Amino acid sequence: MSRRHPTDDGDELLARLGALTAQARERAELQRSRVELAVALQQGMLPASLPLVPGFQLAVEYQPAHHGLSVGGDWYDAFTMPDGCIGLSIGDVQGHNIEAAAFMGQVRVGLRALASVTSHPGELLARTNDLLLALGTDLFATCTFVRLDPSTGVLESARAGHIPCLWATADGRSGLADDTGGPPLGVAPEMEYPVTVHRLSAGDVFVLVTDGVVEGPALNVDEGLDQVVRLAGVAAVAGMEATSLANAVIRGAERVGHADDAAVLVIGRDKSAPPP
Repeated sequence: MSRRHPTDDGDELLARLGALTAQARERAELQRSRVELAVALQQGMLPASLPLVPGFQLAVEYQPAHHGLSVGGDWYDAFTMPDGCIGLSIGDVQGHNIEAAAFMGQVRVGLRALASVTSHPGELLARTNDLLLALGTDLFATCTFVRLDPSTGVLESARAGHIPCLWATADGRSGLADDTGGPPLGVAPEMEYPVTVHRLSAGDVFVLVTDGVVEGPALNVDEGLDQVVRLAGVAAVAGMEATSLANAVIRGAERVGHADDAAVLVIGRDKSAPPP
């Protein structure tokens, strides 16, 4: 009976390890390509700039959190509607992959397209919900849509399963928007989305966020919302620029270790604005 030489056993082991290493490297490269594609889709579908609105400040901060193999589907948008009002949206798609990033683009484009048909936030979300259901996807999205009338400072908002908006006034008051909201987009047909009316006076701010801003390993949603409410209140009293407030909100999310995409959209009215 022949005996294998120890060197033969070692060579065989090294060959097997080499083959396993090559397979792992190939899978890692494939996954990295998928993540890079999802990130490119995600970034390419976000607006390159925000509209300029006399008397108001619009600012956004966005921090992707593609830890490991996950890529989120958060989005934000702001655009001028046919009636001269400003449409603003923020939302989050279920899932963390290429499909979620692509679906995010469909939701954002759908909202923009349907805004040419109706500028009523509740009707707009209802039409978008029906459109997404017609696409036959298994994904869904949470979303808040806001219609800003620059001539009056009136904000009309509707919410589809998303985190409440936050507000703060120049005289030191702040809190969560008191609205009912409806279910996420793409879940069930013929849904209704109630509209809540707000008014921005001089120095006031209105803040929209995704859950990556207010929820993470180091804090729960309620704590995160309280943190942003306090920050918005201080910023409004101090007359902080909308850009600085958005940046401060994102920095706060980074300090607590957000595990998801984090997006914040700030609407501020200039302190020199005339009274309503």
